[in-house]
Amino acid sequence: MNAHADDSAHARILVVDDEPAITAMLSAMLSKEGYYPTTINDSRKVKNLDLEHFDVMLIDVMMPHLDGFDLVGQIRGRVDCPILFLTAKTSEQDAVEGYGLGADDYIRKPFGRAELMAKIAAHIRCYRHEHHRALIVGPYRFDFITEALTYAGDSVPLTGAEYRICEYLARHRSMVVSKRTLEEILYKETDQQDSYPYNGGAQVITVHISNIRTKFKRWDVDPIRTVRSSGYQWIGC
Repeated sequence: MNAHADDSAHARILVVDDEPAITAMLSAMLSKEGYYPTTINDSRKVKNLDLEHFDVMLIDVMMPHLDGFDLVGQIRGRVDCPILFLTAKTSEQDAVEGYGLGADDYIRKPFGRAELMAKIAAHIRCYRHEHHRALIVGPYRFDFITEALTYAGDSVPLTGAEYRICEYLARHRSMVVSKRTLEEILYKETDQQDSYPYNGGAQVITVHISNIRTKFKRWDVDPIRTVRSSGYQWIGC
């Protein structure tokens, strides 16, 4: 295993290309570097995958049924990991179109192994650095350093408690979180930072959730689902 694999710590990579020989070659190459590849030869099947599972996607442009541009157009709102197009197309306009759809890089075939691995490692390092300080879930971006939340690039004017509720729900979005857990989170945070002790209860959590929803009405979205008798779940994506 070389330095790229060490720097990228067993990253999970999705490879989408209609040519089995190409996906097999890339799979062997990536595995040798210490990555965990998943290969797909029918681009229409990608939408059924748990896309948040991947650290990088390598997507061919020229594929039947659903080409790479159309595929990325469909999934970009669901993923924030780097997407690298692999293509035999050489025109500048094609590259512009790819970047416009949200691609992070555009690698022309035939490409050298060293070039491809260097680019993959570089994108993974940047992606993981960003995720160390932020969480991106669809159009929502949580900045852990400033405790700020943006929606589609616009700032959401949350209080500190409201931000912490949203961040916790988003971090645990596969779960339904109880009011009691949210109370404990707020108590722990205020106790540590120690400005104003948290003296709330279940009703205070209800009020915070209501205020959060009111602030998101500007965009006509509600990222939080109430699960009766259980708690709340983040459904914004």
